Amino acid sequence: MHSCISYRLTNSSSDYRHGAMQFRDRLVLCLATGFFSGRLPVAPGTFGTLIGLPICYLFSGFQTGLFVFCAVLFIIFSVALASAAEKILNEKDPAEIVIDEIAGILVTFAVLPFNLQTAVLGFIIFRVFDILKPFPIRWLERKISGGSGIVVDDVVAGIYANLVLRLIIFIYSIGAAP
Repeated sequence: MHSCISYRLTNSSSDYRHGAMQFRDRLVLCLATGFFSGRLPVAPGTFGTLIGLPICYLFSGFQTGLFVFCAVLFIIFSVALASAAEKILNEKDPAEIVIDEIAGILVTFAVLPFNLQTAVLGFIIFRVFDILKPFPIRWLERKISGGSGIVVDDVVAGIYANLVLRLIIFIYSIGAAP
């Protein structure tokens, strides 16, 4: 955790650039950027999604009700973190915020088997929907502001990915117990 908190950050805000942030702000940025994976210069959303896979694996052992409860809590937590991080960074929907990708990939695997095949397929399908943003994803992204706007498009992309992954699992019987 120390490396997350002491990571040197750069931004237009002088407090942010010079490391004079409060501990709370550093913690918010650490979590909202997926332990700073969102700060990578290439494909921050993809790396943020990768950070979400271990969480999906952890949640995959939960019974349906507990999974749904924890996923809803995580989404609410993501909205709050994204909103706080957006204010700290003083930028609308900054690419380095990837907690939304983590929430989206979690929705992708909601109440589905999690194994190597489904993880790879779900990851790819989610990224395709997150990048292409078919209706109403792009529309929601434009119409809703703040933390809710940052997270909602990824949650809807996760819903789409979940449905496609369910169909693939049904058709090809992958991920089911032998």
